Amino acid sequence: MASATLLTPTIITKESLVILENNLVAANRVNRKFENQFVKIGNTLTIRKPNRFTLRSGPGLNVQNIAEPSVTITINQQQGADWQFSSTDLTLTVEEFSERYLKPAMATIANKIDLDVLGNYTALSNFVGTVGTTPSSFSQSVQLVGRRMDDQAAPQDNRTLCLTPAGYWNVAAGLSGLFVMPTAKEALVKGYLATIGNYEVYMDQNTPTFTTGVHFTTAGITIQALGSGTTVSTLGWQSTDTFVVGEVFTVAGAFNVNPQSRLSTGVLKNYVLTSTAAVSAAASTATLTFSPAITTSGPYQNVSSSWANSSVITILTMSTASLVSQNVPNNMAFTRDAIGLVMVPMEIPQGVDFAARETYRNISMRVIRAYDINNDVFPTRIDVLYGTTVYYDELAVRLGG
Repeated sequence: MASATLLTPTIITKESLVILENNLVAANRVNRKFENQFVKIGNTLTIRKPNRFTLRSGPGLNVQNIAEPSVTITINQQQGADWQFSSTDLTLTVEEFSERYLKPAMATIANKIDLDVLGNYTALSNFVGTVGTTPSSFSQSVQLVGRRMDDQAAPQDNRTLCLTPAGYWNVAAGLSGLFVMPTAKEALVKGYLATIGNYEVYMDQNTPTFTTGVHFTTAGITIQALGSGTTVSTLGWQSTDTFVVGEVFTVAGAFNVNPQSRLSTGVLKNYVLTSTAAVSAAASTATLTFSPAITTSGPYQNVSSSWANSSVITILTMSTASLVSQNVPNNMAFTRDAIGLVMVPMEIPQGVDFAARETYRNISMRVIRAYDINNDVFPTRIDVLYGTTVYYDELAVRLGG
């Protein structure tokens, strides 16, 4: 009589981890370096960003004030998948267990992590591309995001471009005549096109689609009065206009600058709405809250000049004026440090049938199994705990499609 082979907690846990990691795309391309900092310190970590300085000319001392920039990441996402199986199911092999339980459960968790990482796009201010036109060539994809990121002095290494399925296959078709043998070979890898222009180009079905606000007109919208560094009163809207977080706009005469030389790049600075707004029907005005803050001088200067009253505002994230919201694919290009993902190990409880935790390539998950004596089943849960946020807005670009 053949002996039964029972799955041990460690075997189940390690198999789950491998499947989870293999289902991730964007989550493996972003910053993961701070995960070991979240040990008994609470759910929030403040991360320092590099300081910048202005140049002194001549021998005279010119002491600069230090104002260390920082960004905060919060661990606030607990996601998981739950099921139960009978004691008979425990005699299945690892492969069968994976097919019936782990693969569908891990695909669900992996999809959520990927969605949350790419969901940071609404905090990104840089936007290029033609709304309504799916990228189909080098000049409509890598060239656009590459120039914008170079203007922002983004590092050349660890660059990623995530495209929608439509964008990915359009770009692949556009480049097919240019493939050399090694590139053509890499193009056969699932979800990975090639390294083109320093970008590793991937297809990701979770690449977001942005739902715009409703704007009756895209012309004649002007600055009425500048408020703080992140608010502005604007004029020329209709009472039916609505605003959503993530809409990107430019202001005439306000150009982006290189972060080191502070020289204009010749491209209008992009700003992203960080909150909704309401239109005053009587005065057709709306106060917009945006990011990044206007900084016109000093080591952190990010725009060529301040905004002048009556300057024209242009919305980039929609194609034409519309009385309904528009759905716009937002492909994403970024360096590793543009977005952060922190996954932390969860506590192992006592008093259950078993509880285990394993780490594989910095992905930590927990499996807990209990026993229901009344029904002879084993309720099982898999959990991950993580947080994600934008570290450096200037190191990422949204590519409209």
